[in-house]
Amino acid sequence: MSWITVLWSINVGACLTLAVMYLAVWSRERESWLYLIFSCIAAAAAFIAVFELQLIRADTSEEYGAILRWRALPVWVLVLSLVGFTRLYLRAGRSWLAWSACSLKTLTLILNFVFTPNLYYLEITALRQLSWGGEEASIALGTPNPWSLLNQVTLLLLLVFFADATITVWRRGDRQRALIVGGTTTFFGAIVMAQFALVVWGIIQAPFFGSFAYLGIVVALGYQLSDDAVRAAHLASELQIGEERFRRVVEAAPNAMIMVNQEGQITLANQQAEKTFGYPREELLGRPIEMLVPERVRSGHRGFRHDYLCDPQARPMGAGRELFGRRKDGSEVPVEIGLSPIHTSKGLLVLASIVDITERKLAELEAARQRHDLAHLARVTALGELSSSLAHELTHPLTAILSNAQAAQRFLADDDVDLDEVREILNDIVTQDQRAGEVIHGLRQLLKKGEPQKHCDDVDLNEAIRDVVQLMRSDLINRNVTVDTDLAQNLPAVTGDRVQLQQVLLNLALNGCEAMGDYNSSERRLLIASQWENGAVQVSVADCGSGIPEEKMQQVFERFFTTKKEGMGLGLSVCRTIIDAHRGKIWATNNAGCGATFHFSLPIVGVGKQAVITD
Repeated sequence: MSWITVLWSINVGACLTLAVMYLAVWSRERESWLYLIFSCIAAAAAFIAVFELQLIRADTSEEYGAILRWRALPVWVLVLSLVGFTRLYLRAGRSWLAWSACSLKTLTLILNFVFTPNLYYLEITALRQLSWGGEEASIALGTPNPWSLLNQVTLLLLLVFFADATITVWRRGDRQRALIVGGTTTFFGAIVMAQFALVVWGIIQAPFFGSFAYLGIVVALGYQLSDDAVRAAHLASELQIGEERFRRVVEAAPNAMIMVNQEGQITLANQQAEKTFGYPREELLGRPIEMLVPERVRSGHRGFRHDYLCDPQARPMGAGRELFGRRKDGSEVPVEIGLSPIHTSKGLLVLASIVDITERKLAELEAARQRHDLAHLARVTALGELSSSLAHELTHPLTAILSNAQAAQRFLADDDVDLDEVREILNDIVTQDQRAGEVIHGLRQLLKKGEPQKHCDDVDLNEAIRDVVQLMRSDLINRNVTVDTDLAQNLPAVTGDRVQLQQVLLNLALNGCEAMGDYNSSERRLLIASQWENGAVQVSVADCGSGIPEEKMQQVFERFFTTKKEGMGLGLSVCRTIIDAHRGKIWATNNAGCGATFHFSLPIVGVGKQAVITD
């Protein structure tokens, strides 16, 4: 057997082997059309090699012409398959170039079967036996067909298409594919075009051996597909390892972790999810996520899920709302949920991290109760400081009641009773009794210890200021403090707890009085003012004391911070807690002349009104 036969047979065997192998791969992965296209390329290259071997061994000019005519058929398949492979694999190459090249190649195939003996020769006059590497090879002698130039134009257009795709992929940054697929196809295609044209036009005396250039293309494409397959297998292995690690991390998470697909079905749940909701994992997987949503809000949950899938991003679920989950026994559990989208080859998945906040809710209630107790303690402490003045405040009307009652007894003991005088005495008794009752009622309100309220009333701060000033009247007299008020007319109401807001006013007023304790009585003046603007009511209590050192300005509202020798540091801290609970602000400033002013502002009724939990 000659070396020509051996060499071309190896070429045919290599191409057919690759064609069969990738056809088998495509039969298992039907969605990967690249494998089928490559199988066509390799099979066409094998048939081209077979026809070339027959051309070398041809005995007559008629046989040579017929073989050359039928050789065009696998070449046409090869060209169309290469164009399709380039477009599909590289996702490059101008579409108009691809369509033009394929259309021209189809036209040349048709013309090839129209002309006799073929598109390349008008006439083959004889065959010449050429000594080629010690072997005899047949070459054609004849007249070239001018229409064969159309085939050269087609090949040139193909080279432009492959070069354009190569440049595009190179600029894209995928240089390996650009070189191996685009570069190899362009290089070997140029060799085929040049060799075929030189042989047909008689410029060189040699048999056709373009099949080996096609073999180079097939080997390069096969290598790239194999490399991709190895990388895909490696990536799949890494993904499998990563998925296993992901599952382990999810399983070890301290929170309940549940993964849901786009249809709302649970695809993953960890052990903590079983504990939180009371379901075995087998009862969760494949079930709709709505089974873990309370029935009272279940109807709207699908809409929320659809909205999230339209704009998936990592964020908390139900921001600003209280969320509850439903356990297997039907009970509800307060939760916080964080959502994270995960994009996979199987579509979008959503990982929900669910935290059971039952203990936190209980702790918050306990903290609220403690703050409530602390506020009550601060009120009692403040009233303790007023005890002597309050005793005098009550003693005065009680003494007046006693004196008037004794006078009435004496009048009634006389025979001649002046009823008008008795009526005046009784009216005075009623007035003094009402005064004492108001004092006692104010004390009872401030001393009363109730539960934290989830609703508040509309409070007139001007009226609250007047009540506090009336309650402190005797104490202000004892301290020689003059109180001036500058209250805005038609002041809007605020939403709040009246007793607690009175406590704030009382604490601020007492602080102002104590700040002026070392000053002359003529300088002890307290100004309480109210005003409203920008949807809020602002109250200020200004004293004429020594002011607040700048370095301590930020500390005055901290718990247990005090500048008094015997103070507990609770008054201003409680004031801040109360104002914060009312969605307000409290702050302090030093006056331009002397003393300090404490301010607080509260939103008026109807501006951002909502339920407030007070202490």
